Amino acid sequence: QVELEESGGGLVQAGGALTLSCKSSAPLFHRYIMAWFRQAPGKERAFVAAIDRDGGGQSYADSVKGRFTISRDNGERVMYLQMKSLTAADTAVYYCTSDWAPGKDIVETPADYKYWGRGTQVTVSS
Repeated sequence: QVELEESGGGLVQAGGALTLSCKSSAPLFHRYIMAWFRQAPGKERAFVAAIDRDGGGQSYADSVKGRFTISRDNGERVMYLQMKSLTAADTAVYYCTSDWAPGKDIVETPADYKYWGRGTQVTVSS
């Protein structure tokens, strides 16, 4: 069982920045693909960004391209999401997720991920 713990959420003004972190308990962290999803009130969980095992490949939702950056530190077993130019539309609970996913490098669908954190709230005030 892999445990994931997000941190770094909070309240920020529009135009501001936040960096989220996700700490994994997986001893073979470097073998897992990872991603961030978010869920706003009344909406379904939505893809934000994904990263492959060595961090060389990333994918982003169109709504965050150019503003968000996903990265990982395999030595520390941590994944990050740097967010800038935040708007009220970015307000949501942000979830970290990972999966062994053999044969896959980048996955954007939540159903394909087995392990999930509890989420961290990001609130952007306008």
